[in-house]
Amino acid sequence: MSTAAPPQTQTPSTPQTPTTGYSFARPLGKCSACGRDIAPGEKFTAAVRETALGLERVDLSGECWTSFDRAAILAYWQTTMPTAAAVKPKIFVDDAVLCDLFERLGSAGDESSKLNFRFVLGLILMRKRLLIYEATRLSGEQESWTVRLKGREESIDLLNPRLNEDQIAEVTTQLGQILSGEGL
Repeated sequence: MSTAAPPQTQTPSTPQTPTTGYSFARPLGKCSACGRDIAPGEKFTAAVRETALGLERVDLSGECWTSFDRAAILAYWQTTMPTAAAVKPKIFVDDAVLCDLFERLGSAGDESSKLNFRFVLGLILMRKRLLIYEATRLSGEQESWTVRLKGREESIDLLNPRLNEDQIAEVTTQLGQILSGEGL
């Protein structure tokens, strides 16, 4: 099984059709809390939160972020609203945000789409050398990997859901949409 990201098959103007419960929009230039336009070049906070329908990306202006209810927030990062004519640079997301999202998804229950999402995020963190593989445990048909975050001693169990190529591509696209509005 390959863990490489699939080639990008959609153009930036083509909307993504999700095949699971996740659907993430690009920054639309409006604050999710108050509806105020976020001007190109203005800093804002992007966040991923858990709702009854699944994971959702929200964009918040600076003034709304300070009073926003963060109880359901899994991860957040500060970024700048792109200009329409700007060529998109390669998006860099802070490694700490990725590690925090990985840890929070570990306590999110055993819903298969979240397990799949966490597994692919774990593979990305391993590739970035932020998550260290230690061992594999088999329990019947279930395979769990023992991993730990770089610089930490405590072990983490990472369930291997044995994804097929289509599932890996699907989750990788979702991850890219959450973090940057495009596939990884």
